Amino acid sequence: MQINVNCDKTIERHAGLDSHVQTVVETAISRFSEHISRVEVHLSDNKGEKSLDGDNRCLMEARVNGLQPVAVSDHAATLHQAINGAADKLKRALDSALGKRSDHKRAPVAPEIEDEEEA
Repeated sequence: MQINVNCDKTIERHAGLDSHVQTVVETAISRFSEHISRVEVHLSDNKGEKSLDGDNRCLMEARVNGLQPVAVSDHAATLHQAINGAADKLKRALDSALGKRSDHKRAPVAPEIEDEEEA
């Protein structure tokens, strides 16, 4: 699973930030790694915009094999909080998307019919 970090011009990208994003994303969605080819992480700071949720935004988009991409975002007061919030949301969204896919693959099981003569 490849993790790409993208920052807008308001975020200073450095090795520590990349490492933090990598660790948080891998920890949150490691159990889905065989189903995901890559995760795109977009970080931005909307200081010019007023937001009740916070200025920092983290958008994560997971490319899931055989499904449409799964995207989530989170706004928070700090960038680390936004990253953690988005990772939690991504974990829940992947659990839901992959759970639905496995539910469709399961064949419905017909209930056993009791023989009336034996009763």
